[in-house]
Amino acid sequence: MKTDTIFYRLFQTFPDLLFELIDFPRELANFYRFSSVEVKQLSFRIDGVFLPERE
Repeated sequence: MKTDTIFYRLFQTFPDLLFELIDFPRELANFYRFSSVEVKQLSFRIDGVFLPERE
């Protein structure tokens, strides 16, 4: 899947960056994983999404 490389690499390398940007505790990143996903429709693609980690 083609992604916006800069943002994908940033969030893949520094997952806590998003939480810092939205003024949430950085430790919350420990409960999420960053992934590139595709939503089936007419090929609607999301460059990256934070998903909660499964226990």
